[in-house]
Amino acid sequence: MALMCPKDWVIVNQAESKRRKLMSSSNKLSRRTFIRNTSLMGLGTIAGALAGKGCTTSYRNTTGEAVDTSKILNYNPKMAYRRLGKTGLMVSEVSLGGHWTNREGHRYWLDFANDEVPDDVAKNRTEVISRCIEHGINYLDITTSAECLSYGAALKGRREKMYVAADDCELCVRHEQYRNVKGQMANIEACLRRLGTDYLDVWRPQFKQAGGHSDGDIELCVVVFEKARTQGKVRWLGMSSHNRDFVQHLIEKFPQYSVATFPYTAKSKVKPADIRSIDPKQVVELGAGDAAYSGDTRKSVFEAVRKHDIGVITIKPFGGGGLFRTHLKFGTKTDSTETDYELARLTLAYILCNGAISATIPGMTTVDEVDNNVRASAERLALLDQNGMWKLYEATEQMWANFPNDYCWLRDWEWV
Repeated sequence: MALMCPKDWVIVNQAESKRRKLMSSSNKLSRRTFIRNTSLMGLGTIAGALAGKGCTTSYRNTTGEAVDTSKILNYNPKMAYRRLGKTGLMVSEVSLGGHWTNREGHRYWLDFANDEVPDDVAKNRTEVISRCIEHGINYLDITTSAECLSYGAALKGRREKMYVAADDCELCVRHEQYRNVKGQMANIEACLRRLGTDYLDVWRPQFKQAGGHSDGDIELCVVVFEKARTQGKVRWLGMSSHNRDFVQHLIEKFPQYSVATFPYTAKSKVKPADIRSIDPKQVVELGAGDAAYSGDTRKSVFEAVRKHDIGVITIKPFGGGGLFRTHLKFGTKTDSTETDYELARLTLAYILCNGAISATIPGMTTVDEVDNNVRASAERLALLDQNGMWKLYEATEQMWANFPNDYCWLRDWEWV
């Protein structure tokens, strides 16, 4: 997929800066005034610029050569696909995050007793996977042992329909006792066993959410990856973290990594390409001793992504559910309002306007959520008019202001 060029980033961020200045100038700004003024000064430019070069769906690789759509896994002409960096894989721009709401209303399932998938869970995940396949979704990202088991059951007999990225959060490199070759090989093998598959398309080690790993920890995963790849258990190496400086450091220093997974919401924006406009004091040293690494926060992570041809999978599109008015529990009839569904489409449409993003991966609890979320791919251009942007602005401002304590870190991803 073509990536948004620096000129596009500047246009978008200048328009966003003007929009924010306008919105902060008066607490009494009306919707009518917002639409009138932004029509004149360029909120439409945000949608226009974002929905242009950064969102091409003419399937071409980085050399401009056309891609044969017959070779795109689980291709559906109503879905747009993007190149996953140097892996060369073409993935659906709306893909499937492993999380879904559990019976207590929490955002994910961690594990199951005796590794047995409850019947209602197996039925639900099979229905959701089936609907995803119908819509041409071809990428699945898994984080827990319960997810490995559930999606393994749901994909039985049709593993070839999905690229699978996985890591077990209970066995991952975050935990010191498993921070060795034996521990991480056991992590991969546990994922494979629970999924009922012979290989992972992407092994995605989960680094500490706050970053801070030493280069030795990062290199350890490279060693494990090379061993697992030699054995045919893993095809590509990815990573995930909630710390943007750590993500940037890893991308710039370790060429063995091909995929980066990190947060990106409707409040996220690409940092300006001209780093001279940024305070040099933002160049920081993070950590101490063996855990020290540098982070030049003047630069956009997407500069590193472009330079090193990294596939980008983004998470937390809805701020951990903070965007929505209603919250359903697994096994209950959905009571999501049309307003929530519209906000979901607007959010995904906005995120997908960044052409450096390969896919966004919302978790989906019901088939209705699948149907709704994939509409963002087909309807992106129509969604991001002034009216849609106003609704999204109001909702995301409220979400941003009301994050619970355990989600305040997401504000660090406003400028990426």
